[in-house]
Order: sequence, then C-alpha cells, then structure tokens
Amino acid sequence: MTDWKELKLGDIITFQRGHDLPKTEMVEGEFPVAGSNGIIGFHNKSTTTGPGVTIGRSGNIGTPIFYPTDYWAHNTVLYIKDFKNSFPKFIYYFLRTFDFSQFNAGSAVPTLNRNHIHELIVKIPGCTEQIQIASILSCLDDKIDLLHRQNKTLEQLAETLFKRMLNVNCEKWEMKHFGEYIENTFGGEWGKEKPEDDYAMRVCCIRGTDIADLQTGLANRTPVRFIKVKKFENIQPNDGDLILEISGGTDDQSTGRTIYINELNRTLFPYPLIFSNFCRLIRPKKKEFSYFMYLYIQYLYKQDEFFNLENGSSGIKNLDYKYLLFDLNFLLPNNEKEIFDFNKKVEVYFEKINKNKHQIRTLTQLRDTLLPKLMSGEVTVIK
Repeated sequence: MTDWKELKLGDIITFQRGHDLPKTEMVEGEFPVAGSNGIIGFHNKSTTTGPGVTIGRSGNIGTPIFYPTDYWAHNTVLYIKDFKNSFPKFIYYFLRTFDFSQFNAGSAVPTLNRNHIHELIVKIPGCTEQIQIASILSCLDDKIDLLHRQNKTLEQLAETLFKRMLNVNCEKWEMKHFGEYIENTFGGEWGKEKPEDDYAMRVCCIRGTDIADLQTGLANRTPVRFIKVKKFENIQPNDGDLILEISGGTDDQSTGRTIYINELNRTLFPYPLIFSNFCRLIRPKKKEFSYFMYLYIQYLYKQDEFFNLENGSSGIKNLDYKYLLFDLNFLLPNNEKEIFDFNKKVEVYFEKINKNKHQIRTLTQLRDTLLPKLMSGEVTVIK
C-alpha cells in the first residue's frame, strides 16, 4: 500500500445535490433521470456528463449507482460533480464499501448531507491501481450482467413459444378451468422471527416481493423465519409446484405474480423453502404441467387480467384465487400430450436459466468478498 494516500473524501471527489424535475417531465427523452433508487424516468436534457456516480440523498440514502452516459441527477441524489482525476468506476466501487446511514441527518425521511461525508478520512490508491482494481470488479459485474440478460432472453423465448402455441390452437382448444390440472393448493406460513418453542426449524420464506426478484434474478431479500417441523412437512414445495401471490396488490400493481419450483431454484436458498400466508402453493397433478401453467398465469398477469379478480380495500388487494383456478374458464389443450410436448421444448430454457442463476450467485459472492479487500489494500493487484 505504498502508493495509497490518506485524504478527506472531499479532497478526492466533490458531491453536489441533484436538481428538481417534475414527474410530468420524466416521461420521454434519451437521458435517464437518476433517483435514489436508480432510474426513475427519462428526460430530453441532462445535468451531468457521464460516466458518473450518484448516491441516494433522500429516502434511500447512500446507495451508489454508476451511469456510463450523460444523465439528469434528480434532487433525491448527490452526484459527483468533480472526480478530481480519480477513476469514476473505481470511485463507484469504493463508495459501495461505506455505510452512509450513520450520517442520516433526517427525522421522518432519511437525508444525507454532502458536507458531512466530505469530511470522511479515507485511504485511496493512485490512478493506475484504481483502474486495475476497477477492471477486476467490472469483469465480474459484466459477466453477471451478461447472465442476467441471457436469462431475460431465455424467458422471452419460452413466453414466445407459449403465445405461439396459444394462437395456433385457439380454435382447437376447449374452454376449461385450471383446476383440471391441479391436485391441490396450500396456504402459507409466516412463522416466527426467532426460535420459539416448537417454532425451531429455520427456513427461507417466499413473499410476493421475492417472487418478483426470482423472476428477474435472485431473491436476495427473502427473510429467514422459524416454523414448526410438522408444518414444514405439510407445506414444503415439491418439484413442479407453483407459488402464487394472492395478497398485497396495489392500485397500480395487481396480485398474481407466480414462480415455479424445482430442485435448481430451490437450492438457490441457504435454508429449506416455504412461502408466506400472502401466497398460495399450487400443486399440479403432474409436474410436467408446471411450466405451461406458470407461463399461462404469467401471460394473464402481464395482460392485467388479475385486476378484475381482486377484492379488498383501496390499500391492500387480494386475489380471488379460487375463482381464477377453479371457476374461470380459459382456452386449454384437449389432451395432456400437447402440454407434455410443450414442456419438453421449454424445460431446457428454464434449466439453463436456473444454472445461470447459480453462476450469478457464485460470481456475486466472489465480487462482494473481493470488494472490501481490494478497497482496503488487503488484497493487492499484481502489477
């Protein structure tokens, strides 16, 4: 660490508060609007030349986000106005090692003051080593991003095959309900936050939020809970089961998000898997029905069909899953062979998706392990 210098953060970079922009103006344009949680819209003007880095100033404070191109820095962020000869991508990774929540200056709404963090004493290497460190971490992130994009393409291919199957057979299939393919459904269990009496089995509990995360990547926010062993034995998901979100919808997002369960995606979690009582497990009569039902329910969800199947207050919406599964009729195949043939075509896509997720998890763990060690000089770059 002979080339590392101890400086104030404000000597390395200069933060600037972002700029106001009405929501009505975040609807079109080529420049992303950078909010505290990421891109919150697009605008036809930019405030900042890329590459750039922001951190949350209000609400979600401190989370660094890297922007490779010009962008509009919203007033909910602090953006780096001057990198002072530091390498932008390195600074992005460097800031990820900080816990900015300790500088919260807000009361009701978390707020970050740039003057407070400018005074932080930090150690930083020279520009050459900054580039080398950023290159290592960027290679891992690029691979992770590639796998995410590949998974999105594979999912779209499966959806395209389903839509083609539906369109080709729309005049041949019969109006039936999903119940013909379902053996049973089960309610979930939220369990306890800590071990308590018979609530001793440690599990990961899927919620609607985790279903959404699994559809696009990894469910890293899935809470760990404790339940009774007997309860787990009754509701544990099997290969081929589906987990359907039945409660928690809002005025602009319906319930009905769904995920399939198999051995590969079940082993993405560190503990046995269950699901909350805001979800419902669907057990098909045959596991070969799983991907067909998953894609069909996803198709209906994306068509906003489930808004018409909800009840509840204006706050939380509940899905009438019984009506959806056992009363409402849809165009469905005349025989099982059609579904079995379809399953063979799409299962290779989902197998690849889940293998990619395991690789994403491995690469993410490697990056997160290396990040603080590279930024502290504990691990040095071979020159």
